[in-house]
Order: sequence, then C-alpha cells, then structure tokens
Amino acid sequence: MVATEGALTVDFESIRLVSLVLVEAVVLYVGYGALEKVVGPAVTAVITGRE
Repeated sequence: MVATEGALTVDFESIRLVSLVLVEAVVLYVGYGALEKVVGPAVTAVITGRE
C-alpha cells in the first residue's frame, strides 16, 4: 500500500482487480452483442414459427 499525504491510500491490487473486472465486463458485452447479432434472427424465426 502506498500512502499519500493525508488519509488517502492507494492499494494497487484493488485497482488492478477493479480494472480486470471492468475489462471482463466490456469483453462480455461486446461478445454477447456479436453473438446476438449472428444467432438472434435464427432464434427469433424458430420461436415465432417462421422457419
């Protein structure tokens, strides 16, 4: 932990973990969006009976 002036402290492990979770969320968002764009019309056609 690196202490700065005052009561503010920076825990680089926490910053790394939050960054990793944010990157994972972005990757999943983009991945599921692409999957929905590719597979979505076929699934919608099957559900509505318009094969």
